[in-house]
Amino acid sequence: MNEHDSERMKGMLESLGYSEASERADADLILFNTCSIREKADERFIQHLHEAHALKRRSPDTVIGVGGCWAQSVKDEVFQRFPFVDVAFGPGQVHKLAEFLTSESLTAQGFFEFEGFTGDLPAKRARDFQGWVQISIGCNCVCSYCIVPSTRGREVSRDPDQLVAEVQRLAADGVTEVTLLGQNVNSYGRDLPAQTRTTFAELLARVDAVPGIERIRYTSPHPKDMREDVIRAHADLPGLCEHIHLPLQSGSSQILKRMRRTYTRERYLDRVAMIREHVPDCAITTDIIVGFPGETEEDFQQTLEVAELVGYDGAFTFIYSPRRGTEAAEMADQIPHEVKVERMERLVEVVQRRAAERAQRFIGRTLEVLVEGPSRTDPTRLRGRSRHNKVVNFEGFGEPGETVEVQITGATSQTLTGEMSLVARAAR
Repeated sequence: MNEHDSERMKGMLESLGYSEASERADADLILFNTCSIREKADERFIQHLHEAHALKRRSPDTVIGVGGCWAQSVKDEVFQRFPFVDVAFGPGQVHKLAEFLTSESLTAQGFFEFEGFTGDLPAKRARDFQGWVQISIGCNCVCSYCIVPSTRGREVSRDPDQLVAEVQRLAADGVTEVTLLGQNVNSYGRDLPAQTRTTFAELLARVDAVPGIERIRYTSPHPKDMREDVIRAHADLPGLCEHIHLPLQSGSSQILKRMRRTYTRERYLDRVAMIREHVPDCAITTDIIVGFPGETEEDFQQTLEVAELVGYDGAFTFIYSPRRGTEAAEMADQIPHEVKVERMERLVEVVQRRAAERAQRFIGRTLEVLVEGPSRTDPTRLRGRSRHNKVVNFEGFGEPGETVEVQITGATSQTLTGEMSLVARAAR
């Protein structure tokens, strides 16, 4: 979501005549787009902000702007704590940046009330062939550890016709892969007026019907709302990729209840079984939090058991860190840091081992790979991504945005390796 917002900010700035400076010290405007979901992100950002302050002391005309979730979370104190900041705005006020920069007097101003989506703003995409599409903002869940509802507000769905029109514009501009974004994408549409109400599965079908769109991804769904119609869409819609990110957070029903996740271990595993039934080759990835307040060794063992049982293709694993203003931050039974670290090490071992085992199913197969550019580890090879969202490093030819057939010869927990298939080489 932050990458999507950053692309809109860059596009808007270019439309105002700005161009990107190669060095921070050369910039007339230093703009931060912030995340606040984890404490380390806050700490790193504040270090960068103080560096910007030092530059502003040497060049007083430098404008410093702060957008995103961190700005929203400290909206009542941002200018008191950081008086050198010129403009601050939340996720629902990105467009106000242009209004501020074109005003006659650049005095400290804050914009924090949600006014609309950024989808209609110009964007400067990182890759010409890939596009983010924001389908909703905010979240109605009340997870006890999460700061998102207080920074992005209640869930608001975008009009489906506007969404499809945006996808059509992207396709006309050469985009072949879109990723639909929302805090909880599969609750999309429930707040829409009756005459335009659309389920997430219906939206997926409409996007799949747009000519030129070859791949569709989305992030992130919530297990409580993962319905059979969405799972079946992965089997029925040609463009919808064989990958579902299904956050677990914990394998213990007791901890899930303390997290206010509103599903149990059994409900989660039922969703996994349904995915495996309808889309047997589907890659499943997840998020897991280690060391949530009150997590016993038995609770953690249940998380390890789920990781073993599911066999994730990949996982984002996090050590729990308290976030200001959340219920979990006030819980009495916080877990010692050294215990969290030790548990994390055990979890990572299980996740990586099972991911490596799952990846072996690709060896010997020919996969459709969307070329992204040169390999990060070997510039003589290419790097791309399969429909299963697996990174593939391979020998062959292809331009970024081109889809090629790659025969897989090796697999690790993180990446696949291969060679462009002989048939594809002959066709060239």
